Amino acid sequence: MPQIVQFSRPGVVELVDCPPQALTSGHARVRTWYSGISTGTELTAYQGSNPYLTKSWDSDRRLFTAGEPTFTYPVIGWGYSEVGEIVEVADDVTGLMPGELVYGVWGHRSDAVVRAGALTMQKLPGGVEPVHGVFARVGAVALNAVLAAEPHLGEHIAVFGQGVIGLLAGQLARLSGGRVIVVDALENRLQLALRLGAAGVVRADTPAGAGEAVRGLTGDVGVDAAIELSGSYRALHEAVRCVVADGLVVAAGFYQGDGQGLRLGEEFHHNQVRIVASQIGGTPASLGPRWSQGRLVSVFMGQLAAGVVDVAPLITHVVDASEVAPAFAILADNPAEALQVVLSFSAAPG
Repeated sequence: MPQIVQFSRPGVVELVDCPPQALTSGHARVRTWYSGISTGTELTAYQGSNPYLTKSWDSDRRLFTAGEPTFTYPVIGWGYSEVGEIVEVADDVTGLMPGELVYGVWGHRSDAVVRAGALTMQKLPGGVEPVHGVFARVGAVALNAVLAAEPHLGEHIAVFGQGVIGLLAGQLARLSGGRVIVVDALENRLQLALRLGAAGVVRADTPAGAGEAVRGLTGDVGVDAAIELSGSYRALHEAVRCVVADGLVVAAGFYQGDGQGLRLGEEFHHNQVRIVASQIGGTPASLGPRWSQGRLVSVFMGQLAAGVVDVAPLITHVVDASEVAPAFAILADNPAEALQVVLSFSAAPG
């Protein structure tokens, strides 16, 4: 019987049986090897803070409104960082064969029926470790934020939050020509960022404020752009503080609740700071139609295959999917112990 991860209620996540999906025209069946847990979106479902659980998203009007929540518990099928093996294809499918490894988005489930057209563009590149394929989507999220920051050769870029996406964004910003300064509250993450090429690090809890400390590393000039990925309003405020006048701040974290700690009457107002949102649902408007979600993913995977982005140090836990409950507990309660936690399904090697 296939299995799928289910958020049963806040704080409770389980691996449950689910009916098998029928193989239909134009689709392929994938047996999951690995599935990466998102510490942003998925933790909000685990903790019960996701706005979709309390409000209704009106996709036509692009508004959250009062009314029946978009999602209710149990929440089933979340997850967007999967790697698996093609085991069956529909009769009308070409370009895919059983045995090929693919990456994509089909949720934390032991197997899935996926549109073949998407998978033909998502074959795991040769030489890439299968488990590293779980970074395709989060790598695209990081690249999207970096593109929004508009880095240029020789500019200073600050990255707030050194979780998985922040550590990837730092590497990508450096590859784009930026001199990267990173901010986080955890010393082990700052040290890892240095190993991965950061030019400077700042503790988020520095007494004068991280923004002032980042400015100090630029000779008190300020950075050209800052990318905020922690989802903390206080961090967003410090990101605003650290940029030059007319500087750019990319708000790419998943912010929850009211904006406590964000004071827009201070540096934001006086320095005419620009704040733009970055979310994987769309690419920066300034890039026009040249960029898409698919291009974000393929470009990131190209960098991974070329060996210029290092994801191996980001994997801290690979656990059997049956251990999904303690896996989420580690991420929620002991973030210093974990970065990328990966669920391994029975089909995975080893």
